[in-house]
Amino acid sequence: MKILRNVFFGLTGLVLVSLALIYATGNGMLLSMGWTVAFGGPSLPFDPTDVAPAPDYAAADNWAALPSRAGVEDRMPAGVDDADVQDSAAVDVFFIHPTGYLSGDTWTFFMDPESRAEENTQWMMANQASTFSSCCKIYAPRYRQANIFAYLRGNEIREQALGFAYQDVERAFQYFLQHYSKGRPFILAGHSQGSHHGIRLLDQVIDGTPLAKRLVAAYIIGGGVPGVTAMAQTNFEKMRDVGLCRSATDLGCAVHWDTYSEAVIEQELPNNIGNVCTNPLSWELNGGLAAKQQHLGAVPASGRFQVELGGSTAATGVVFEPLAAPESQMLQAQCKDGVLYISDQSNTVFADQGGSFGGGNYHGLDYTVFHMDIRENAKLRVQTFLAQRESNAG
Repeated sequence: MKILRNVFFGLTGLVLVSLALIYATGNGMLLSMGWTVAFGGPSLPFDPTDVAPAPDYAAADNWAALPSRAGVEDRMPAGVDDADVQDSAAVDVFFIHPTGYLSGDTWTFFMDPESRAEENTQWMMANQASTFSSCCKIYAPRYRQANIFAYLRGNEIREQALGFAYQDVERAFQYFLQHYSKGRPFILAGHSQGSHHGIRLLDQVIDGTPLAKRLVAAYIIGGGVPGVTAMAQTNFEKMRDVGLCRSATDLGCAVHWDTYSEAVIEQELPNNIGNVCTNPLSWELNGGLAAKQQHLGAVPASGRFQVELGGSTAATGVVFEPLAAPESQMLQAQCKDGVLYISDQSNTVFADQGGSFGGGNYHGLDYTVFHMDIRENAKLRVQTFLAQRESNAG
């Protein structure tokens, strides 16, 4: 029975992955990768007892970023002379990192600090969480994240692994509220798996509570995974307090986008991608074409994100160099049918920095190509929030 069960899980994953990859590429070029994904992950069903011990968030080691400790998340792009606000910012950001656990035989991360997954987490700090270093004190928990293979083995495994990981995220958020934030305003931010946990925090912990009045904005970015999940507008329609941002200065609301190349704008994408699209050049919900002149700047990634599926889990010694100077006015962007389409990046440095998901899917570029747009918008929303609070107090 055990052998039959393993075969069933493997075949189910293979079918899901193969269909998604064929759909994404249009020609099945990545079908062989589907076999690797289907059979390269954990072989047994999810077991909540076969996990690492729950992280204690009173221990600094269980945070990937803390304002009291220097880290790669503090960096700013070359030529950006914003002040270091990690000691002085009036607003915090709680950043939930995406999936970096791409190998290993457990459905959730085993919390090894000397691992490829941890190096990938540091990549996220350097290239994603750092977009908030001009506005906010940065807090980012380490958590027993779901293995990437959980997204590709059917609903039951995915929901079990993600649900388990979410428990850590919520505990970290509650610790953040009680011991760090202590009544201060905050931004909630995430990407991919982090966004899936983020929208659950919005729905189950923040919305309908006094926390909603402290929420500056939620950057719930890049949550759409072909064949698996969507960041649907209905997720927000059921909330009482937290809606969708419709302008650059709206407060207490959420923004979201899934980035694709405009080269595939006429193709039909998997029906679970999109629904919610904020154009980060104009910050309009379902915003139409925004010209290159509105693009504040992309920042090439520092360090290497290790995308290899399966194999060794050991750290490889990734080095994170200082962030490069922003490249402005390099792309246009528009929302269509809930998807954000940008200028094709096939012949740019970004083609090898997350623009390789196939089928024009730029999931890995959701933050980096809009680095300065996110940085400046977060500063603007924080300034607007603080000015409004001061006005109301007066």
